[in-house]
Amino acid sequence: MTLSLFPHKPTFNFMGRRWIGFILSIVLSFASIGLLFTKGLNLGIDFTGGILMEIHTNQSEDLGKLREALGHQGFGEISLQNIGDIAAGKDIMIRIQVSANDDQSTTINKVKSILQQEMPAGLEYRKIDYVGPTVGQELIESGIYALLSAFACIMLYVWFRFEWQYGVGAILALIHDSILIIGFFAITQLEFSLTAIAAILTIVGYSINDSVVIYDRIRENMRRFKKMSIFELLNISINDTLSRTVLTAATTLLASIALLVFGGEVIRSFSAAMVFGVIIGTYSSIFISAPTLIYLNLRATTETKTETKTEPA
Repeated sequence: MTLSLFPHKPTFNFMGRRWIGFILSIVLSFASIGLLFTKGLNLGIDFTGGILMEIHTNQSEDLGKLREALGHQGFGEISLQNIGDIAAGKDIMIRIQVSANDDQSTTINKVKSILQQEMPAGLEYRKIDYVGPTVGQELIESGIYALLSAFACIMLYVWFRFEWQYGVGAILALIHDSILIIGFFAITQLEFSLTAIAAILTIVGYSINDSVVIYDRIRENMRRFKKMSIFELLNISINDTLSRTVLTAATTLLASIALLVFGGEVIRSFSAAMVFGVIIGTYSSIFISAPTLIYLNLRATTETKTETKTEPA
């Protein structure tokens, strides 16, 4: 016996409200692009280059005094924040931007020396990372290539498995999801690092999986209901898979929320993006990838191909 979320088969009129989804998506997409150019992203040292340290102290420290001590050494931008138990103030993350000419070991030793002078009560280094500015630029390019490659491979897969219209609908939904996730990072100012790229790629995979499930049911129903209008057919197909879609989104959200609450500072940007991305990915599968098929003459193309196959020799 399969698990069903609804006691009776749902009959929601998604296509009748598709314009609400289109308008909402356009507004959010332009807002995300605007935030990207106005507020920008809080790039991590993976992309900007610099030093990242996580330290544990035996007593609560004055971050302002510590920032001032580090600032006198001629470093670039310096960021300090409490992590873990913020009330206790004993766990601190330090981000320091350095120039390309600085020697890695010399810079880290200089920072350690300052920290030991400012924290005579003792401290413990839990994490020390260094990324050069050149490497950061290469990582930005690699991240862009990874996203573009993922989009291209997904479009080809959907195109060959279904029809080209499905591929266009899937890519529009994935571009929509990616823009909104970047807008999410811009408005929240969560650190945008390699884990953020991993989150976007993960959400892209989740979203396309949702879309493919709906596409499978659309193709199946097109064979069963050859005279049905495309609007009604899409509504039936989405409602047929709605229970599965909602249950999958709910279970993935639970796992993502658990990571967000208990995963710690290191994966906070990843888990927060996953929570937001699951919601957006589910929404775009219903209101972007499926309704797009209406405007690509899917029904007419399919009927023409069917007639060609059944025409006697």
